[in-house]
Amino acid sequence: MEEELNSLSPHEIAERIESMEIRGAAFIARAAASALKNAAVSFDDEDVDEFKKYMDEIKDLLISTRPSAVSLPNAIRYVLSGIDFEDVENAREKITKRSEDFIMNSHDAGKKIAEYGGKRLEDGDVILTHCNSSLAIGAIRYAWDSGKKISVIATESRPKRQGYITVRELSELGIPVSLIVDSAVRYFMTEIDHVYIGADSIASNGAVINKIGTSQVALCAHESRVPVTVCAETYKFSRATTFGDLIQIEERDPSEIVEPDDFPGVTIRNPVFDATSEKYIDAIITEKGVISPSSAYMIIEEMEE
Repeated sequence: MEEELNSLSPHEIAERIESMEIRGAAFIARAAASALKNAAVSFDDEDVDEFKKYMDEIKDLLISTRPSAVSLPNAIRYVLSGIDFEDVENAREKITKRSEDFIMNSHDAGKKIAEYGGKRLEDGDVILTHCNSSLAIGAIRYAWDSGKKISVIATESRPKRQGYITVRELSELGIPVSLIVDSAVRYFMTEIDHVYIGADSIASNGAVINKIGTSQVALCAHESRVPVTVCAETYKFSRATTFGDLIQIEERDPSEIVEPDDFPGVTIRNPVFDATSEKYIDAIITEKGVISPSSAYMIIEEMEE
């Protein structure tokens, strides 16, 4: 699907991000980088001011699609950083190069995280995962390919049921996997050795913004003394939170849950994410290594250097 991005306009990519056809923080970030490259390449004018104006419009459009996914503005910031916009052709070449670099670095980060996360799993472990995290799946796959006989319990992850994607991917790899409804997490937690999840954003204090229900998974794991591991690239760490800004929790159309007309007079809420306190997280695996949640601020500081 990522190869298809090269043939899409920036507006088409933005629409797919907003509709969640493009989902997952890493994929969203790479899609945003691709959209900026496509915008720069397709711009058919040599007017520098118009080019800068157009790129700003595309930037704002992309950022508006998924306000909770910090990876998206961080990807845009990386691609557009240092672009002087004094010459259209020169700016176009730099945007293209920085976009391609970001995408390559993102894939490389995923491979490192899979290795670090896979090494932490032991033969016979049962892993619980929530939603559909390519990084968590990558770590599980690394452990499996290393000869470790592991198994997975995956949540359904309502309302979009991304857990269906997770169980299909794991099953195709031959990894034993069970699918459960979200509300059954506590019931099965006594069977779990590790919780592996992804993240859409990580705050400077180490709190994790992820798929709705993650905080309940972490709370149940904490109660049962099951370690919770978050797999996340460093571009998912939120610089803005160091200055007191809060990560916005996105709410989507209630029709994703039920048909509102069937429940007249009823308010239907559909938050996409929730915040998991750093005290319920044992480790965050990044491409730079395994860190404690309390080290999130240092990661953000390094990103600014």
